[in-house]
Amino acid sequence: MLTVLLTIGILVWIFFLVDALFGLRKLDSLETEESLRKGPLLSVIVAARNEEKQISNSIHSQLKQTYTNVEWILVNDRSTDRTGHVMDELKKEDQRIKVIHINVLPEGWLGKNHALYSGSLYANGKWLLFTDADVNYEREAFAKALHYFGQHQLDHLTAAPNLNAREFWLKSFVAFFLFGFSYFKRPWLANNPKSKTGTGIGAFNLVSKQAYEAFGTHEKIKMRPDDDLQLGMRMKKAGYRQRIVTALRLMEVEWYGSLKEAFVGLEKNTFAGLNYRISMVLFAILGVFLTHVLPFVTVFSTNKTIALLSLGNILGSGILYVMIIKRMTLFSPILFFVFPITALLFIYSIIRASFLTFKRGGIVWRGTTYRLRDLRENE
Repeated sequence: MLTVLLTIGILVWIFFLVDALFGLRKLDSLETEESLRKGPLLSVIVAARNEEKQISNSIHSQLKQTYTNVEWILVNDRSTDRTGHVMDELKKEDQRIKVIHINVLPEGWLGKNHALYSGSLYANGKWLLFTDADVNYEREAFAKALHYFGQHQLDHLTAAPNLNAREFWLKSFVAFFLFGFSYFKRPWLANNPKSKTGTGIGAFNLVSKQAYEAFGTHEKIKMRPDDDLQLGMRMKKAGYRQRIVTALRLMEVEWYGSLKEAFVGLEKNTFAGLNYRISMVLFAILGVFLTHVLPFVTVFSTNKTIALLSLGNILGSGILYVMIIKRMTLFSPILFFVFPITALLFIYSIIRASFLTFKRGGIVWRGTTYRLRDLRENE
């Protein structure tokens, strides 16, 4: 049985390696793109709840952009800290900034989704950029993204930023998460016009206003915790022109401040990403263990066949890991040396998030509880 599992594992890694080899070639780097100096109005929409420590630096980095035909719509989503005050102070600094304060969340909406939708109603731009309150931008980011958007005649462009992590175990966990996301979701398929597979990243979702409204706006995904991913996936499935690029030198975000924060943060969308199904949770746990942990144990088997097959699995996952980490991040591939440990941490995060979702009867996101029944009904 073990021999069969390890053999299947090697075949799976070969498939993913070939897929990634061709897919990553189609993944452009935004840094090499030319800059658009003049063009239509861009509306940047930032939804924030209790982001008083991050939002000022993020907006100031955006105000320095070389592309200047921009308006900002900052949406204060029921914050209980000084986020709203910080937004009002930013508005005094630049007349291009608008501030919306939301005090009540309508029934049937997740807070962030409603805030982004509300912001879009005030947008006057040809393009809408949905971004997070903790993303810091280099000066040419907007200009390069808009030039790329126009050159490829897109409806939606999403960009992968540099995910900054300071602690070693957090960095290794983030690297593993990106690795798993990349080969499981295959984001490069967004660049294939013949594929219905799409993607989206919350740090940078740029859409044409016309396409966004024709698609149905955030109302289409109003109860999805993974709104950024779902926006991209569903727009691509609906036939809109989409691409994903990397922007590792142009955008940076500190995903989480610590490993503990990462576990807490993943509570909201882990179960959603598994379609709220116990069967998918069990499949994910078993799949990660068999492919990412077991070979590192069985490689020490006295059975030469099992040991060699285990080594083959380790090499397959290692080569794919290096390919993805070098292309999608600024992390060192050396992190692969703790690969099985971070895989176990990831399994723990799945179990923890799923257990807490059932225990609470829903998810807690930014201080608001959303019932599991409502989330499933609006799936």
